[in-house]
This record gives sequence, C-alpha cells and structure tokens, in this order.
Amino acid sequence: MRYFIGILAVLLGFLMIWKSEWLLQQFGRISWAEEHLGGEGGTRLFFKLLGLAIIIFSFLYMGRFLEGILLWIFAPTLRG
Repeated sequence: MRYFIGILAVLLGFLMIWKSEWLLQQFGRISWAEEHLGGEGGTRLFFKLLGLAIIIFSFLYMGRFLEGILLWIFAPTLRG
C-alpha cells in the first residue's frame, strides 16, 4: 500500500510540474507567489516547486526515510 500511495503522489507531483499553466488557468494567480517568487511567473513556479516537494516527500515515504527524519526533528519535543 505504501508504494501504491507513493506512486500516485509522484504522478500528482509530475502532473503539477507538467501542467502548471492549466493549474494557473483553473485556480488563478496566488498573490503571495506572484509577490515573492518572481513577478508574473510566480504562481507557475509555486506549482512547480510544490510538485517537486510532493515528489521528494513521496520517495522519502516509499523508502521509509520520512518517519526517521520526522522523529529526528521532533524527538526533543516528544520526550516526556
């Protein structure tokens, strides 16, 4: 099941990178992205970066590295 979810998430990330113009037409511009990520193309860049992040986290999830990284980050706050 982990690999099935991971592959679906990789496909979602790939589609976000590939079809960023379609996403822009469907959802409109994101004002924060336009302001902070390079003017007119900021929303497209945001969708592409989000797709890339989804792909990276999906591979970490499929390889069982994500849990270890999250525990390493949050372990000091979880100790009783």
